Amino acid sequence: MSRVVSILPSGDEPIRTRDDLLAVFHEAAAQVEAPRIGPEMEKTGIHPADLSPVTYEGVVMNVLVDLAAHHGWTTHRERDGGPIISLEKNGASVTLEPGGQLELSGAPAADVHAIDHETRAHMRELADVSNRLGVQWLGIGFHPFATRDDLHWVPKARYAIMRDYFPTVGRYGVDMMLRTCTVQTNLDYRSEEDAMRMMRLSLAIAPLTTAMFANSPWVEGKPFGGVTMRGLVWTDVDSSRTGLVPALWKKNARFDDYVDFALGANMFIIKRGADATSNTEQTFADYIREGKDELFATQNDWRLHLNTLFPEVRLKRTIELRSADAQGPKHISALHAMYTGLLYDARARDDLEALVEPWTYDEVVALRPRIWREGLGTPFRGQRLAQVASKVLDIAKGGLARRARKDAKGRDESVYLDSLVSLVSRGLTPADELAEQIGTGEGAKHKLVALTDLSSLA
Repeated sequence: MSRVVSILPSGDEPIRTRDDLLAVFHEAAAQVEAPRIGPEMEKTGIHPADLSPVTYEGVVMNVLVDLAAHHGWTTHRERDGGPIISLEKNGASVTLEPGGQLELSGAPAADVHAIDHETRAHMRELADVSNRLGVQWLGIGFHPFATRDDLHWVPKARYAIMRDYFPTVGRYGVDMMLRTCTVQTNLDYRSEEDAMRMMRLSLAIAPLTTAMFANSPWVEGKPFGGVTMRGLVWTDVDSSRTGLVPALWKKNARFDDYVDFALGANMFIIKRGADATSNTEQTFADYIREGKDELFATQNDWRLHLNTLFPEVRLKRTIELRSADAQGPKHISALHAMYTGLLYDARARDDLEALVEPWTYDEVVALRPRIWREGLGTPFRGQRLAQVASKVLDIAKGGLARRARKDAKGRDESVYLDSLVSLVSRGLTPADELAEQIGTGEGAKHKLVALTDLSSLA
């Protein structure tokens, strides 16, 4: 499939056959450990005095330095002497999104109780330095105050390439990079059949998930007329690497189908050590056939490319559920609880499959342009999405009850769904709840900050 690169970094290998592309998925499926839950939580920082956004140089770099100096995190740079771009500790990482959003990728956890504990510990670590710098971290899906021009770019090579590429293929790619935040759940799979079933079920409920977790109702200082600006953004970024991956909706879908999806997406970057080469003109399939200058496709190139695909559900070494807005403190662990209950319990999987079995790809994809405005009020198959959401949450709660993972107070993991269940029963999204609580008028902006401020988790 490719010509051999004459000199490769240690541990890298050229791509020679189709099996080389499938290997990452088959290796993940062969893992024998008990399935775990991998959480990711992004947050955006502001200066509450004037509601201005934080910058990498003024705040974020200092936060990373402080976490390393006082809390045992190890720093990482793209090149020797370059700026800090990430931290690692005990299986967890702190990374940066393009506009200075701070992300915690938690250590793989056995249950949602452990995730909630880690999230709170992270916010405690942030508390001192954030207070000194005059920063609050908000759990919300789109920056509620900043324009594009207000935000500074994080000094990471890939982001500069993406900044130039996205305006050529969609309307909102730069907004996605600079102004959105998400919460994400990553789940393990134990066979190809297992992975494809989880992908199919998750893709079917991805737009519903966007509605249930809609939490970005403000843009540039005022309500924008919908419940999730982040949801709107993802409808027009880059159709080659986003969306609901229609090939995976068939019951006999294979890893090969996802490989075909990935091969058809344009690349961003080729990295060899600290050197980065822009490569937005080729799909990965083109790169395998033709190479780029004197470079040819390798396993590390392929793994990097898989990280630059952004479907609503992404397949890598885990299955990544990517459809939700970042959440405020009230619902911070709800997404992890919902998908754990749905997909890590056999009966819940069967119940979810029975629910979504009649749904077609065309019906579900037609929801995406409506959900950003209508939320759980969106009509679907003769009912409102709120009714469907209640059924999904009932299935999830049943799965969590059967898992019976208890905390010190004897509560199972469904405790993290209680506030969302209450909200959905009223047909409301987190964005609707925000609107109820902040009202209008001069104090609305600061009420929004107070309600989405994650410091209360500390």
